[in-house]
Amino acid sequence: MSAKAAILAALALAGCAPQAAPPVPGPAATAPTGQALAAACAGRDGWSDPAPPAKIHGNTYYVGTCGITALLIDAPGGLVLIDAATAEAAPHILSNIRALGFDPADIGVLLASHEHHDHVGGLAALQLATGAPVFASAAAAAQLRSGEPEARDPQRGAIEPFNGVVVADAALRDGQTVRIAGLQLTLHATPGHTPGSTSWTWRSCEGDDCRTIAYVDSLSAVSADDYRFRDHPDYVAMMRATSAKVAALPCDILITPHPSASNLFARFAGTAPLAGPDQCRAYAADASARLDARLAKEAAAAP
Repeated sequence: MSAKAAILAALALAGCAPQAAPPVPGPAATAPTGQALAAACAGRDGWSDPAPPAKIHGNTYYVGTCGITALLIDAPGGLVLIDAATAEAAPHILSNIRALGFDPADIGVLLASHEHHDHVGGLAALQLATGAPVFASAAAAAQLRSGEPEARDPQRGAIEPFNGVVVADAALRDGQTVRIAGLQLTLHATPGHTPGSTSWTWRSCEGDDCRTIAYVDSLSAVSADDYRFRDHPDYVAMMRATSAKVAALPCDILITPHPSASNLFARFAGTAPLAGPDQCRAYAADASARLDARLAKEAAAAP
């Protein structure tokens, strides 16, 4: 039995059945531009706000919403989808994939950044629609299966659960490369925003113009109202180590799960450079400064 057949069989046992998909029109001659995406999302940043798809560079496309990134990578060995936005956004992501001329049935692997409902809430629906396996690190796999945040997650208790998925490979390691014919995606464990936070890098070429795309997970120190980071020094140390790691990543084009966190739509619009050698360093430095500010605020409020 193939991996997809096994996934679909498991979903069927769980009482899920895929719906018939509309026909795919065939590959688009010219993919929509990032400028069109930025214009369509001007003044709109809702997690489920529909957005048109856009080509980013080479084999990499934006298929998410105005407020949440989802990325499609077109490799010779099959399509890869990273992140799934909200449950409400899943049909829109599938529509975007088809609008680009791709068939969601050709998705061979589903990946994720972190295990919160705004980024993987639609993952179960996309797995059902595609039959694709989910690959994850051991730090994220249990939460992706259960749909519940991990006990150490600073936002636990303040964030909604999501529908869990079938995780086919739950043993990916930091630095491990997921190889699909014509594509190598490297996993970078970047815990902090959640304990299972994961970032990904890969090469994307347009002719001789090859860039390393870094899809770097959220680094923000966000929490439930009653959580104080200063009470968790080990967790803070982990977050600082992650920021240092992100600053050193190979990174020509930075993309983040919340496009606003990396000024992505302004870069699509051409008002800021899409690529640059310091993007990951600046992103990490900003996260470190925000963490310092959060700790200072907690210290000032302490009795």
